[in-house]
Amino acid sequence: MLKKFERLVDLAIKEGFDKAEVFATAQSAFSVSVYEGEIEDYRVEKSAGIALRGLYGGQMGYASTEVDDENEFADLVRRAKENAQVLESKDEQFLYDGRERLSWVSSSNPALETVPPERKIALAMEMERACKALDSRVARVAVSEVGTTSQSRVLVNSEGLFRTFEENIAYAVVEPVLAVDGGQVDGTAFLFTRDFDALNAQALAREAIEDAKRYIGAAPIPSGAMPVVMNQRAMQSLLATFVGVFSAEAAQRGLSLLAGKEGETIAAPIVTLTDDPADGLGLAGRPFDGEGVPTRRKNVVERGVLRTLLYTLKTAKKAGKETTGNASRPSYHSTVGTSPTNFYLEPGTLAPEALYAQAGNGVRIDAIMGMHAGCNQISGDFSLAAKGMRIENGVLTEPVEQITVSGNFFKLLMGIAAVGDDLWFGFPGSCAVGAPSVLVDGLSIAGK
Repeated sequence: MLKKFERLVDLAIKEGFDKAEVFATAQSAFSVSVYEGEIEDYRVEKSAGIALRGLYGGQMGYASTEVDDENEFADLVRRAKENAQVLESKDEQFLYDGRERLSWVSSSNPALETVPPERKIALAMEMERACKALDSRVARVAVSEVGTTSQSRVLVNSEGLFRTFEENIAYAVVEPVLAVDGGQVDGTAFLFTRDFDALNAQALAREAIEDAKRYIGAAPIPSGAMPVVMNQRAMQSLLATFVGVFSAEAAQRGLSLLAGKEGETIAAPIVTLTDDPADGLGLAGRPFDGEGVPTRRKNVVERGVLRTLLYTLKTAKKAGKETTGNASRPSYHSTVGTSPTNFYLEPGTLAPEALYAQAGNGVRIDAIMGMHAGCNQISGDFSLAAKGMRIENGVLTEPVEQITVSGNFFKLLMGIAAVGDDLWFGFPGSCAVGAPSVLVDGLSIAGK
């Protein structure tokens, strides 16, 4: 396999590229969802591809193919050359030489690959049955899905670089719907893990049922500016939506208000935002980035101060800095972009109940909706439909829905008054974003 990729690199050099690189990926995925005791959807998918990128006439050309055939290499080189010839970027482009060693090379659990389909189907069935057994008001289980994914990556270039990486994940998601007083409330629970045994149908069903029951009888509250506790999931959603503002590429293109603010205070002193590629943290760790540069842990914001943006080789050179190892290539047909790995707001020492006590009277936001339409990534403004729980005299009282929470992400960072100890990560993808609950003073709530 390696020899084949090296031959493609050699062919590109022979055809006039100054430098060339091959990025190859292979993925497999299994998923099964059930409904009313029957299999609703069953999928087994496999895909693979090869991408060539290289410097030709000072421009970085790209081409990719799903065809794993050396007879296609000449066409791949031709298309990459044509791509380079139509580009007019003034930014200096690079390929990494691979001089630094990696500290680890795999996030794959071999045992996960041996789990038979029958066991995954049985888990999905059990989650649905468990939801119905736990509460007689369950009208249906809208989602009961179990799956596994695995991926391998190879990166080889003319500068002596050779990198490989493998990862796999199992997941389960369940969403029961309760019929209550002529209406419906729904709940959700999910878990991503590399240990299939950690997917417990009974535990996930209980969590989802409790999530649904929490909002029975929910109603709007009076409008006003008030203390708000963003619970871990709501804060994670907001941080994930605005994570792109920490990209140096976005800053250099005028798409982030953090441009030129490294070394300045942009958040409250209790706020530290960390990018940590460690294996197992948020299940989006990786030993090297999309350019082959070893990844490393860094505080992007430390005690309120913006220490660094996230850099690739190109954006670092443009800024006169070192790359932070945050180049991203989610798939073989992607160009190089910028992404964190496991990016999270570091937790504090306070239990959520302490945040409610400190808030006094206000609202806990548990879920926010309409992220794409309701958030302006450049200005930081957001106005989002939300639901949660009312806080009165420092304790949670009644469920709340049909409200809108509005504010500005950058002002929110400055206004964080307390940070909880309940760090939680959302769905892993090209990155994983995590957050604990936080107390924010004076967000605007529109209700009744």
